[in-house]
Amino acid sequence: MAAAKHPFEQLLAVAREVSYMKGAELVRQGEASRGAFLIRSGSAAASVALPGGGRLTVARFGDGDMFGEMALIERGVVSATVVAESNVDAWFVGRDDFRALVASRERNALSTQRAITQALAGRLRALNERVQAYPAAEDRPAGGPAPAADPLAGVPRSRRASFDWRAFLPVLPFFEGFDAEGIDELAAAGWVLELPRGAWVFVAGRQAESCFLVLRGALEIFIEKESKIRRVAIAGPGELVGFMAVITGAARANNARAREACCLLEVPRAAFLEIYNGDSGATVSLQHAIHRSLMRSLARTNTQLTRLISHAQLARAKREAEELEAALHGQIVLTAAAAPQAAAGPA
Repeated sequence: MAAAKHPFEQLLAVAREVSYMKGAELVRQGEASRGAFLIRSGSAAASVALPGGGRLTVARFGDGDMFGEMALIERGVVSATVVAESNVDAWFVGRDDFRALVASRERNALSTQRAITQALAGRLRALNERVQAYPAAEDRPAGGPAPAADPLAGVPRSRRASFDWRAFLPVLPFFEGFDAEGIDELAAAGWVLELPRGAWVFVAGRQAESCFLVLRGALEIFIEKESKIRRVAIAGPGELVGFMAVITGAARANNARAREACCLLEVPRAAFLEIYNGDSGATVSLQHAIHRSLMRSLARTNTQLTRLISHAQLARAKREAEELEAALHGQIVLTAAAAPQAAAGPA
């Protein structure tokens, strides 16, 4: 069985070779992010400055390790300083070069962008599990057991709703960057359902058969643990809910129910993945929309991590605070795999 390719290998045609002497900074915490690195040979360490002074090492990289992929999909600042621990040879792909390939619907770029999405989704899920392991002030008693069967079984689906939902789509934030054809392609793939307040949409631990775009109203996304529930998010109009489990094929990590009467566009898994894995204009727009949603979710999780760090510091739980800080600041690294052969480098 052939070994899986490193997702970065497909982009070496637009990568440039870079070299650093031992002790040199590859990137510095707080500076504008520029792109992603794949280390060909050598080693480097990522560290962050702590609020109380000193530095915390959050990751180490060696041959074949890649870091900084989020810079390819999102403008922002570098979350950690990376210093060469030996002489380092690497490939670098800049965000603008990558985005140009994606905009041209180049298959390798779209495939790599999907690999980044998978890695980011995995990172977000791991961070959420870390947050959920600690009690929080907002935890509240569960109101009752989750449905034993599919909560949407028997709920009527239609192409119509109690309002002109299709005319409403272009103003939803999810469709930022979509053209009319792309909006129509996604809308035609789904069905509309209207739910009363309190109705369940999906249950944690079950396989995802579809995802949901909120057209009107709001959903509460929450987890349940030890007879207590914790709100993860409130998803209002223009929020896509439940897509991570559809993309990754994992069981759902959260529960969802109607916080108020709502109207949803349900997109079945097969239809969603057909667009997501394609190479149309709608594919590009959908991938960008998903990245925006993931980054919002990551920001929410990081806010919760920061709050937990503050509580640990106030309680003088030094080890706990350091573990949480490492989780918060260690997001510079997303993937690691065997490096491609040097002969596969850019022409």
